[in-house]
Amino acid sequence: MADKDKAASTSDTIDAAAASGIRFIQLQFTDIMGLVKAVTIPIHQLKGSVEHGTWFDGSSIEGFTRIAESDQYLMPDMSTFAEIPWQKGSGPRGTARIICDVFTPSGQPFVGDPRFVLRRQVERAAKLGYIVNTGPELEFFLFRRGEDGAIEPLPHDEAGYFDFSTDLAQEIRQDMVDALEAFGIRVEAAHHEVAAGQHEIDFEYSDALRTADNAITFKFALKAIAQQHGLYATFMPKPIHGINGSGMHTHQSLFSIADQRNAFADASNPYGLSDLARSYMAGILAHARGMIAVLAPLVNSYKRLVPGYEAPTYLTWGRTNRSALIRVPMVSPGKSIEGTRAEVRCPDPSSNTYLAFTAMIAAGLDGVERGLKLAEPVEESLFEMDAARIAEKGIKELPGTLGEALDELERDEVIREALGEHVLNHFLDAKRAEWDEYRTQVSDWEVDRYLEQF
Repeated sequence: MADKDKAASTSDTIDAAAASGIRFIQLQFTDIMGLVKAVTIPIHQLKGSVEHGTWFDGSSIEGFTRIAESDQYLMPDMSTFAEIPWQKGSGPRGTARIICDVFTPSGQPFVGDPRFVLRRQVERAAKLGYIVNTGPELEFFLFRRGEDGAIEPLPHDEAGYFDFSTDLAQEIRQDMVDALEAFGIRVEAAHHEVAAGQHEIDFEYSDALRTADNAITFKFALKAIAQQHGLYATFMPKPIHGINGSGMHTHQSLFSIADQRNAFADASNPYGLSDLARSYMAGILAHARGMIAVLAPLVNSYKRLVPGYEAPTYLTWGRTNRSALIRVPMVSPGKSIEGTRAEVRCPDPSSNTYLAFTAMIAAGLDGVERGLKLAEPVEESLFEMDAARIAEKGIKELPGTLGEALDELERDEVIREALGEHVLNHFLDAKRAEWDEYRTQVSDWEVDRYLEQF
């Protein structure tokens, strides 16, 4: 779009918003951990913000800048403009949100902005002739509050996978879907998940940057709607011992710009996979240990990534095998093979979606550029194999703790380069501190187990 047309479109959007009762604009961005931050401006300041940016103090944001270099500014991406549906314009404080890019005082993109970090990998793929398409499935729990009003892991219902009669959250999920669609996020399905109080809402597959924006909005919106119902929505990977945790299975494929088709699809292959898709998947498996700290970034993440709860721990792939790290979903009957994709099952929804996508795309493209060969699929459940058989097959596992995952990240040059020195160092510092704090704690389990015995 020409600058003149872009300015006219922006002006029209602002005028229409003001006429509908929008009075405030939340300029949103995320810190390195993926938490949404915002600067709120009156709508009459939006035109100036689009033209010149809005300044803020970056030293207050996790992983951004030091006090001595705190000034940064936000540039609104007007394509993300949306009214916040629970703060409608008919009221006295109608509010819209816009997702922003972060810049330094010299006018350069800020290397610590997770959205910019992802954009670099999207542009890398474009130079190779591809658009990266992604579709995450974010699972979450709805919890009740305790008698004192404190947040506790108290499931909102006792329903199970796709249950209807005992599912108390149907109405809440419908409100969530309405909110997501008001943000322009097209929802495909909403249902109860395996564990009590666990849910999933799936939205449309799209290019990686748009999908990452949508995933950040998804978490922000669902928490707000849950709160309106007196509940709490959490994306903590494993909030309750002994039941399934929450994952963020991420479907992905490359779309050929030149051929205008899904470059992952090949009807002559038994799995429908092109050589390009196989190399991309080989890259994911080659760097899985190095990027898992980004995809599963909490101490708690590694309590989900254990055998027996449908979470992958082994570096394999297959179609029917849900213990594998990558699954190749069946294409729906009647649909073209153009729906062929790889589903990476190890990420969880506590991750910063921008950085998680960055790591997976970098790993996949490394496999493509180096022409890596994909191992044979494993279709039998690895959870039912003994350790000797797994070792005999040469199957590797994901790290078992956050500490081990951080060591692997430090050794993986491809993922390090994709994140960039600024993000990498701040991420490692924050996560090392988290791991050290955790490993020196004395838990209730230890006291109960050992205090009287020894």
